[in-house]
Amino acid sequence: MAYIDFISVIHNKTKRDYLARVNDPEYPKPKAAELAKQWGYDYWDGDRRICYGGYRYMEGRWEKVARAMAEHYGLKAGDKILDVGCGKGFLLYDFTKVVPGIEVTGIDISSYAIENSKPEIRDRLKVGNATALPFADKSFDFVYSITTLHNLHCYDLDKALREMQRVGKKNRYVCVESYRNETEKANLLYWQVTCEAFNTPAEWEWWFKQTGYTGDHSFIYFE
Repeated sequence: MAYIDFISVIHNKTKRDYLARVNDPEYPKPKAAELAKQWGYDYWDGDRRICYGGYRYMEGRWEKVARAMAEHYGLKAGDKILDVGCGKGFLLYDFTKVVPGIEVTGIDISSYAIENSKPEIRDRLKVGNATALPFADKSFDFVYSITTLHNLHCYDLDKALREMQRVGKKNRYVCVESYRNETEKANLLYWQVTCEAFNTPAEWEWWFKQTGYTGDHSFIYFE
């Protein structure tokens, strides 16, 4: 298991007004969270004060992440990869550009995300739950999950990490939200609308050990 940061290059580009989000008069945090947790239009393409405010494919945005992962894990044509919490499949699509011939599969709890996913790979995506992956043991050469597992309560987080371990052959990667100090903790609480697992890096590492997860990981912070 190693700490490898593939995601901050994207995460840190977003400017966040934490107080504005938590104090918004039309979408106060409880209302925004209630709408976001339906995982439908409001979460993906609704008002920015709720969540993404329009989650659209941007040429090159995820390609740098796909390329870094492919190079680090030595991915090649014919390899099978799984995205747990794939959303609209943008990263998976960019994997097909970076590694022609790679076999991609994605699973997400949101039927809206799958229905509005990248058309080129939509037939490789399915609605499902990270706690019960519908795949045989050791089905994939690379299994990853980006900014998804922190949305699970502890009893489901335990299952999801064990499932990632089960369906992967060797290489696995998880990126989740975390905090290192009280400022980052407050910012995370202000900004998030779906997070259920609020853990420090040490607590996340406890979870990895507890569930037998042996893959790599990284954290994103709200500084």
